[in-house]
Amino acid sequence: MSQQVLLKRAYEKPAESDGFRVLVDRLWPRGVSKVRLRLDLWQKAVAPSTELRQWFDHDPAKWDEFRKRYFVELRHAATRRAIDETIAAAKNSSAITLVYGARDSEHNEAVVLRGVFTRRLQR
Repeated sequence: MSQQVLLKRAYEKPAESDGFRVLVDRLWPRGVSKVRLRLDLWQKAVAPSTELRQWFDHDPAKWDEFRKRYFVELRHAATRRAIDETIAAAKNSSAITLVYGARDSEHNEAVVLRGVFTRRLQR
């Protein structure tokens, strides 16, 4: 079964087609209840470090450097394990939806993670 890796902002309404929903932020999205978010997993271990998140500050001008630094963080064994655990937990779903809180849908950690998850699923 081929799984899709989808992205969805935490403030968007969950859908049945989302499949397995994973929050990939280190911080809980402001003003969103657990019930409304409808998560299957909150995987803080795959989120950028606090230092990297604060340095990036969602500045598109820093995007390329953010991606490079984040890829370095994603190489850590604990992070790789967390990604593998997430994929294993979602094995019966047609999709894995990476849920994020950022306003910018093109410059956030979920965009980077989608590529990582997609490559891992293709192995």
